[in-house]
This record gives sequence, structure tokens and C-alpha cells, in this order.
Amino acid sequence: MVDVIEGCRLPVLRKNQENEDEWPLAEILSVKEIPGRKLYYVHYIDFNKRLDEWVTPERLDMKKLQFPKKEAKTPTKNGLPGSRPSSPEREVRKSLDLNLQTATAPSRGKTLPTPKRKAESVSLATQVSPATPVPSLPGLAEASQVSVYPAVRDTNTFNLKSNAHDDHEQLTSLTTNGTARRPMPNQPGRKRKQPPNCGGTDEIIKVFQYNNSPRCANVYLPPGEDSQDSSDGIPSAPRMTGSLVSDRSHDDIVTRMKNIDCIELGRHRLKPWYFSPYPQELTTLPILYLCEFCLKYLKSLKCLQRHLTKCNLRHPPGNEIYRKGTISFFEIDGRKNKTYSQNLCLLAKCFLDHKTLYYDTDPFLFYVMTEYDSKGFHIVGYFSKEKESTEDYNVACILTLPPYQRRGYGKLLIEFSYELSKVEGKTGTPEKPLSDLGLLSYRSYWSQTILEILMDLKPDNGERPQITINEISEITSVKKEDVISTLQYLNLINYYKGQYILTLSEDIVEGHERAMQKRHLPIDPKCLHFTPKDWSKRGKW
Repeated sequence: MVDVIEGCRLPVLRKNQENEDEWPLAEILSVKEIPGRKLYYVHYIDFNKRLDEWVTPERLDMKKLQFPKKEAKTPTKNGLPGSRPSSPEREVRKSLDLNLQTATAPSRGKTLPTPKRKAESVSLATQVSPATPVPSLPGLAEASQVSVYPAVRDTNTFNLKSNAHDDHEQLTSLTTNGTARRPMPNQPGRKRKQPPNCGGTDEIIKVFQYNNSPRCANVYLPPGEDSQDSSDGIPSAPRMTGSLVSDRSHDDIVTRMKNIDCIELGRHRLKPWYFSPYPQELTTLPILYLCEFCLKYLKSLKCLQRHLTKCNLRHPPGNEIYRKGTISFFEIDGRKNKTYSQNLCLLAKCFLDHKTLYYDTDPFLFYVMTEYDSKGFHIVGYFSKEKESTEDYNVACILTLPPYQRRGYGKLLIEFSYELSKVEGKTGTPEKPLSDLGLLSYRSYWSQTILEILMDLKPDNGERPQITINEISEITSVKKEDVISTLQYLNLINYYKGQYILTLSEDIVEGHERAMQKRHLPIDPKCLHFTPKDWSKRGKW
């Protein structure tokens, strides 16, 4: 019998969502022997890592086994292992790369090398499902003014008031998947083709609705802004502030495998999705026990019972800044409550693959959402944010624990993060990359929030109402780039005869109304008791 080793690829039997058998290609990450048989830890190619699992030999299709390819040995230079012989072409390319790197590196007080990042660290937030294509906007050579007259009979259209040149450049600086891309500067000697009827910097974008209550809006599209992040969501230089984004440079077989089988947290037992760096001696236990109030990890039920007799906490440490019904939010300072914050990060890492564990929690604030009953305040989810963010991030990590998912708590966490931004008088955006579930939640929240504003617009003196992108951003505290990418994702922005137009079809309106009926847990700003601090004064850390 052929021996299956680490790195081999072969089809593996698994059940799909319809509980049907399928044989996706998988890679063997590890092999272990237990009394009587072998077990193989497999990663299904092109599937999320949370589906990785240990399988028995009976589930392997040995007929299609692919052995790992041996890496070709590269010639050595000067007899040193690992080096390559130089060539004039390679040296020239290297010098060009260095010149380009130093020319494009952002100034942050001192020159820093651009870190090498693997391809798999590309932002999940920049990926769009093929089933939902995002429309591209007109190219630079097209007219910067548009009017769209919808072919569909029952549609809403809105006027958009915009700056003809800068606004068009802002839109064209977005990729077709809705993510912000750094606008390219005009090259000297090249002139842009100017559209006809472009007689100034102000333009009106009309939106029409052919139903009983026509609504319309003018939207101002702001000039393009240079983004701190590159187009694929990977920072172009090391960040000078705290970040929880994993750069994947330290990935190995150990961190690619789940190391905890089961976690007991209060009345729930959780099956972790990803690796989390709990102490090595705890990874061999069948169940890891956590105190649901202080999140301390213990090795046995007896240890947990003894701990509960001593633990006085019945809610997360920190200040309760919101309460409505049974839902509360607690603000926790990562410096003042370091142990709790680190334990929270360890738990969250079990369900977040794209973030790295940050033992230095001092630069972060943690907002923990809880559900109250007679026994205390039980953790539902949380999000963290930097005390100071130069990139306007209002969320670093965000997580709803699995027992509470698909119940509206994710959107509640997102909405609360933007309510804090409103109190702070800022616009915010989540730190990239987002997980696949995080991306879906944010897209849904942005869509519902923006559509709610557009649908509430009333005609003004018989004229269709006007609204600007800046006004939408100020009302919602959603960053302008996210507003524009959401309008693109929904396929609302059209460009025709010199004007930008937002078109709301009946399907979009009906879908939005159905979605809003399912949101039973909105944040009530009157129940928020929050005073922002000036963290620029380091003494307050």
C-alpha cells in the first residue's frame, strides 16, 4: 500500500450542505497514529480553513493520489547555501525594484522597508462572489456627466450633485469589485479627453422613479483621496500603530491546524475553527474550560468549579456604556484590563483566521456585547478598535460567537461601532482584511443603512431631492469610499449623458423592506452613555 505523507493531495469524502457525498481535492497537512489506525489532517483546496478536519483512511481516494513536487535545487553563489548566482538582467531588475520601492513608499517619519507578504493574505474584503458581479464605472475617456433613464418601469432614481472632474476620478479609482484603489496621477504631456457639455465643476445627476411617489437625490462625489492601503487590502508599508492584521509571513503547518478540539464556555460548547496559541499542555485535552465572565482558561471541570467559587465577576470588567433590554455593551481598556483582553483575544483567535494574536493590548479598546439573565452578563460577541487610528479604522477585530450567529447580533455590533464614531464626530471603516462572514455582514449593513436614507428622501418643491456623498457619510459615519463601493455593489450608480444617476428598482426596494423587517435589534442612541477620550495624549493610556 502506498504511504500517504504530508503534502500529498487527493480527493477526500465529505458531506456538503445538502448532506450529499462529494470528493473535493484536499491536501494532507499532518499524519498521526492512534492505537489501531492512522488519522490524516486535511485541508480542502479552495474551501475555508474552518472545514479542515481529521479523517480516517477510508475517506481517502488513493487512486488519485498526488505526491508533493520536489523543489528544484538552485545553484549556489560563492558556495553559500540558499543564494543564487547573479546575472546582469537580475541585478538591473533588482535595482529597478529598489528604486521604485523607495519612490513610492509613503513618508511616515522614517523610511521603512515594505514587508513581504504571501498571496494568501489578500483581503477577503476585496473579493466579490462571481454570482454578484459589480458594475464598472465609466472610464477616464468617457463623459464625466451622466443621466440614466431606466428601462425598467418601476424604478426609483436620484439626482447626484457632483464635482465633474474630481468626482469622476474618485469613481474610476475604484476597482470593479468595489474596493478603493489609489488614483493614478496625471502623466505629464497626456491630456484627458474632455466630454461634451462639461461646462464647469458642478453637475447634477438625476434619478427618476416611475411609481406613485417619485424620489430623487443629487449626490456630490468627493475628489479622490489617497488610501493608506494598497488596492488589494494589504498595507503598503509597516503600520506605526497597533494592528491585528496577520501578514501570513510566519505561517507554518502548526498554525494551519486547529489545536483545540472543544471549548466549554458557560452553557455552550464550541468547536474552534482555527488555530489559537493556547498553552501547549492544554491542546491535548478533549475539552478546554473557560470561565464565561473572566475568560480564564482551565484544564478540567473540577478546576473550573473551584475557580467559580473565587471569581467575583458576573460581567466583563470595564464600564457599561449601553443597556437596552437584555443587551449591554462594556468598554474595556486593553491597558487597565490586560489579562481579560488577552484571554478575549485567545478565544477570538479560535474563530478568526485573518488576524494575529496581539499580546500587547495597550493600544486597543474592547467593546464586549452581553446578554443578561439571572446568572449574569453572558458574552455574545465583541469588537476591538485602536485608541488612535491614522487610517480612520473604527474596528480592528469583530466577532459574534458561533452560538449567537445568524440572530442579528453581528449587525448590532457593526451598528454600535458606527454609533461610537458618530459621538466622536468621525467617519470610520473596519480594518482590512475582513473575514468572509464579516464581509457579508458589513455589506449588508452598509446597503441597508444607505438605502434607508435614500428611500426617506422627500421631493423639494416639486423637484427631486438632492443629497451628496459627503452628506450620506456624515449622517451614517460610514467612510466615503465604503459608501461609493456599496452603491457600486448594489448596481445603483449609472452614468449617462453627463450625469450620475442612482436607480432604485422595485426589487431593491422590496428586498430592503423585507430585510428591515428582520432587524429586531436596532441600537437606541438614547441608551448610549459614552464620552470619547483624546488618546493623542499618551498619559491617558
